[in-house]
Amino acid sequence: MASSPEHKKQKMDTQTSSAEAAGTSSGPRIILEQPQVEDGMDPAAKKLAVNGNTPDPYGIRGVNGKDKNSKQVATNVTAQVHHVSRAKRGQVMGTRGGFRGCTVWFTGLSGAGKTTVSFALEEYLCHHGIPAYSLDGDNMRTGLNKNLSFTKEDREENIRRVSEVAKLFADGGVVCLSSFISPYAQDRQEARKLHEEVGLPFFEVFVDTPLDVCEGRDVKGLYKKARAGLIKGFTGIDQKYEVPEKPEVTLFTNKSTVQECCQQLVKYLQSRGVVPESAVETVKELLVPADCREAARKEAESLDTLNITKLDTQWVQVLSEGWATPMTGFMREREFLQCQHFNCLLDGGVINQSVPIVLPVQTEDKERLEKQEAFALVYEGRRIAILRTPEFYAHHKEERCCRQWGTSHPDHPYIKMVMESGDWLVGGDLEVLERFRWNDGLDEYRLTPNELRKKFRDLGADAVFAFQLRNPVHNGHALLMNDTKRRLKERGYSKPVLLLHPLGGWTKDDDVPLDTRMKQHHAILEEGVLDPDSTVLAIFPSPMMYAGPTEVQWHAKARMATGANFYIVGRDPAGMPHPDKTRDLYDHSHGRRVLTMAPGLTQLEIIPFRVAAYNKKKSAMDFFDPEKKDDFLFISGTKMRALARAGEDPPDGFMAPTAWKILCEFYQSLSKK
Repeated sequence: MASSPEHKKQKMDTQTSSAEAAGTSSGPRIILEQPQVEDGMDPAAKKLAVNGNTPDPYGIRGVNGKDKNSKQVATNVTAQVHHVSRAKRGQVMGTRGGFRGCTVWFTGLSGAGKTTVSFALEEYLCHHGIPAYSLDGDNMRTGLNKNLSFTKEDREENIRRVSEVAKLFADGGVVCLSSFISPYAQDRQEARKLHEEVGLPFFEVFVDTPLDVCEGRDVKGLYKKARAGLIKGFTGIDQKYEVPEKPEVTLFTNKSTVQECCQQLVKYLQSRGVVPESAVETVKELLVPADCREAARKEAESLDTLNITKLDTQWVQVLSEGWATPMTGFMREREFLQCQHFNCLLDGGVINQSVPIVLPVQTEDKERLEKQEAFALVYEGRRIAILRTPEFYAHHKEERCCRQWGTSHPDHPYIKMVMESGDWLVGGDLEVLERFRWNDGLDEYRLTPNELRKKFRDLGADAVFAFQLRNPVHNGHALLMNDTKRRLKERGYSKPVLLLHPLGGWTKDDDVPLDTRMKQHHAILEEGVLDPDSTVLAIFPSPMMYAGPTEVQWHAKARMATGANFYIVGRDPAGMPHPDKTRDLYDHSHGRRVLTMAPGLTQLEIIPFRVAAYNKKKSAMDFFDPEKKDDFLFISGTKMRALARAGEDPPDGFMAPTAWKILCEFYQSLSKK
């Protein structure tokens, strides 16, 4: 899938770096003026000038491009020491914290995919708050190095200059991505040495694409010209390419997609401490591996136990399946404080985590378990997980509620549960013994983030847009989803896929229950209101907290684990009436506005809600036009429920008939009770 919401999917048919490949007779010719002897020149430079060679008194090219690094031509110069340390630069560069400057050097044949992968990695890193910049062969040849030809000497000088530029970027705290054929091993070694001498990491990436594949891509027809003898000295045809002996990473672009190559590099950079774990697009599941499960069960049977509620168990499921990646269990106090005060986790970078995922315990349980290295979590008599290295800390309930909900009103349904829970919280690493099954006939829809990623790959999705909901779908919702799909196609995506993702954890008593909502959603798909071939219907296991803009961030962040890169936010998401029944608890516009500003969500593009209402003239749901307001009818949730209880039909075009029938049956069953 696409790595960026701003760009359509990149294809492996890369553009050939023509300037790097060779010089052509059709390209621009560089005509140099006759050299002039200047006062203050180094004697060697004067000699070169007098002999008719181009001088380089300021050390840009070296001596005639032959002695690149060993000889200092410029005189009367002294290296200056910066006042700002690399550590300090690391604190202010990007949003991830820490010095991450390095050079990633892509080498390979023309058309191998160097620049394509480099640009994808640059985009990925920047979207994750890591400063990165790509140096491309063609771009450098039209600027800094435009006075260089394609002789062996000038090619060496080209790489020397680029190496110096890359070193400066890296020293400034930027991940510098250099994409150059750089056919000579000695030049690449000199580039490495230049970095290592000043303590900067240098990683050689060999883009190992066979010549026939590169030649088959040949977007600019340069291989064809080289074969015809129109281009001389073309690398891979009549100019040797020296294959790296021990590159840090080898990429096979003829076997892997751009995104797979990008992730391979991200994982490598993580292993070298350049990229924090939070920037690696992997899902951290907390399920015990199958081959260790029996031993874990036996250990759990030997441990002291803590009985937990259904609500707590739902949070165990959320953690175990990786929705809260990179969390490793229930929050310890440090994580809890970061979440409460900053809506983020800060260790390893800025990771949005706006709601606390915590485990309350009673005082007697805390006193019984606080000296244990591990204990088992039990739900309905069954050991479901092991919690290791527990950390107990005070549960300041009023402060927690005020920070998360903006109120501590006891009649708020989730706040009520918080106030009735234990006076302590316990954090620790979770090991969940098995996949959760609720045996309610809906488990097939409880797809984990990794399963959803596979589903999207199988569908050939190049964009995934998610829609969070806890209510039935009417045609106004469908209008927004279908319009989003249309707009994504206009932007160049060929197979955008909708993740229709109803919340499946705890909800308040007067909400439509999950089984009814799932039946209603199925009816919407069966009637073709939404395209069943490009829609994945699945259940999001999180409980509902009704915490307004704070919770909306959690809903968006969790969907990132599925690989979704677009998120549709509705009107008053995660809101509810104030418990005193005098007004809404949150401003209906704040959720979508906060999402566009929230830290740690930069790789997710927010699709803002557009107000839809029933257009009486069109007999259909339509985007509201204030200039034609008399044409529109707003049907509130209260009005919809009243019609359903009475068994009356809404206006034609408001909701698919079979879906409406399901709602009527549900509300009428409540009346009978």
